[in-house]
Amino acid sequence: MSVVQALDAGVVALVLAVAGYTIVARASFAAVVAYVAYGLLVSLVWVRLFAVDVALTEAAVGGGVTGVLLISAVVRLRGTEAPAERAGVRFRLLSAALSAVVALGLASVVFFMPQAGPSLAPQAAEHLGDLGLGNAVTAVLIAYRALDTMLEKVVLLLAVIGVWSLAADRYWGGVTGLQRVARPQGALAFFAQLLPPFGIVVGVHIVWVGADEPGGAFQGGAILAAMWMIAVMARLVEAPPTGTRWLRLVLISGPVMFLAVGVLGFVVPGAFLAYPAGFAKPLIVFIEAFMTLAIAAALPLLVAGPPKRLPSP
Repeated sequence: MSVVQALDAGVVALVLAVAGYTIVARASFAAVVAYVAYGLLVSLVWVRLFAVDVALTEAAVGGGVTGVLLISAVVRLRGTEAPAERAGVRFRLLSAALSAVVALGLASVVFFMPQAGPSLAPQAAEHLGDLGLGNAVTAVLIAYRALDTMLEKVVLLLAVIGVWSLAADRYWGGVTGLQRVARPQGALAFFAQLLPPFGIVVGVHIVWVGADEPGGAFQGGAILAAMWMIAVMARLVEAPPTGTRWLRLVLISGPVMFLAVGVLGFVVPGAFLAYPAGFAKPLIVFIEAFMTLAIAAALPLLVAGPPKRLPSP
């Protein structure tokens, strides 16, 4: 066994161990921390599988945004938690047996796959030159399956509206999140001042290189969203009122610009979401810029929850 194979085996063993601990941990906070660690380890697995785009998404969403959301939920529900009842022996054995069956079934699918599985990768790579792109993932998301990606952004917007609708009528258009304090202290405040400048640069870079290298709007937007959430959690800034006009314009900017470019396709190429020859890459970068802004605004608002109070006078 080579050194690389030994490291891969070690990562797999660590992923399984952390996953097992996440299941058996009785304390909610410990389970959430283990889940965040699990997401970061899985991102390493995706890197080893040469799926860097998926790894970036897993690290930003699975280990970042989702972790913050779960930690926030644990803090809010801490006072309502009741001591967990220990399941009976039969139930635990049945759960273990069902889990083993599912695991063996998934393993058999992987191990008994045909040597050369069906793939559309050659066809996707064949037309990259026509789009001026170097990243096949971006081509699939913004060109070949652009309608699916546009609808996903619409669903994200609808999710934000759904969260806001949970607020009482008197708080509609109010403020989510925590109020800003005069002098925040502690490690969180330190990292909230240190990380955002670097995070913003990294997020913008990932969006910019996404046309030719692993990256893109969702990965970059998730990183920018994480920087905003860190600052809000440290109480260095306050989340804007949900009724703010600029905030609502940013939220709809991604789907609106995506739809506008798609409709313009009827004028020149003659098809919805079709790009004119020689202008595909600039238009894709243009769409991704607005998608990044929309994602960076939507994800923190989903974590912050519905409006809880009116804006300060």
